[in-house]
Amino acid sequence: MPLKSIIQDMKAEFGSISRKGFEVKIGNGLGFRSRSHRVVQDSSFRVDTLKQSSWANMPPELLRDVLMRIEASENTWPPRKSVVACAGVCRSWREIMKEIVKTLEVSSKLTFPISLKQPGPRGSLIQCYIKRDRNTLTYHLYLSLNQASSDDGKFLLAARKCRRPTCTDYIVSLNPEDISKGSNTYLGKLRSNFLGTKFTIFDSQPPNSEARLTKCRSTRLVGVRQVSPKFPAGNYPVAHISYELNVLGSRGPRRMNCVMDAIPAYAMEPEGVAPTQTEFILSSVDSFSSLSFFRSKSTRSEYFRSGPLSTNKVEMLVLKNKAPRWHEQLQCWCLNFNGRVTVASVKNFQLVASTEAASAAGQDNENVIVQFGKVGKDVFTMDYQYPISAFQAFAICLSSFDTKIACE
Repeated sequence: MPLKSIIQDMKAEFGSISRKGFEVKIGNGLGFRSRSHRVVQDSSFRVDTLKQSSWANMPPELLRDVLMRIEASENTWPPRKSVVACAGVCRSWREIMKEIVKTLEVSSKLTFPISLKQPGPRGSLIQCYIKRDRNTLTYHLYLSLNQASSDDGKFLLAARKCRRPTCTDYIVSLNPEDISKGSNTYLGKLRSNFLGTKFTIFDSQPPNSEARLTKCRSTRLVGVRQVSPKFPAGNYPVAHISYELNVLGSRGPRRMNCVMDAIPAYAMEPEGVAPTQTEFILSSVDSFSSLSFFRSKSTRSEYFRSGPLSTNKVEMLVLKNKAPRWHEQLQCWCLNFNGRVTVASVKNFQLVASTEAASAAGQDNENVIVQFGKVGKDVFTMDYQYPISAFQAFAICLSSFDTKIACE
């Protein structure tokens, strides 16, 4: 039987199982059926039918060849769901897929949830968009599947705005239906000060092997059990964002500064490496018991792919917004978003590495790492690349939504 026919037959059997009740479980068993809410998830699947089929006893060499071809052929969503389905069949299939699927930086493909915590690809922007719901104070991040439209996308992350007496929190989750710190799919949060001029991004899991837990009242996550004593559940600060005081806009457009506490400045060098999470290690995703992407008995350093961090003081990466230029004819400040932004807004921005970091890496200051802008009512584009992850970029963009009493 030709290999191409084997692959087609396998995909057809996956589809048959899916139509008969292939179930994606998230959190407390909640499944998503709508196209817009198909989450990029490592999931536990009911595959009893497949386990009883001939595919369960396929020779390892042939199985690896077939899975490699499936992974190589399904480059975009929704077809790439076949790769996730293969990883959920059984342990042997899962282990092979773990070896085949490369990190986002290398493959430029979003596959499993851990991809949202990994640095983007070098030299190319991953195009996403954010939809804001003013009534529920929620924000949904989607992967753009069609550049001509923002109506059809792959759901990635969700955030909910929570106002406090002295600050504002944005809770980030993998589950659009359960956005809370007690959720099994809680990823982290963004916290602002009272004036909306300073923000801190917290990760629910350590971004690198040297991360330190911030102790505060919000560290206690309701309903989250601790799996590994090496990594207590809590808040790990990964970035600090500040906006310059600009009362009534007297100093022109907003000016922002991002200190990436989890990314060393040398990551921008040609041979530099940014810390890369390779699996979830806390029980916030313990419900996906069939996928060992999230659990391992390996040592602390094996959860991350990066160069060893020195015990000496390491300079962290600093991002600054690209200064806009005044357009005499339009009488407004302008930035070149290459067609990705169509509506003028004070929220629009582009982030580049600071002059020092760019010079050390032998780059100019025009290489945009994160860009965010308005394209319609409550619809915004978000593009990012190495060394920023989707989670970090999303949190940075959420800071632009927050009310800034002293900056406008």
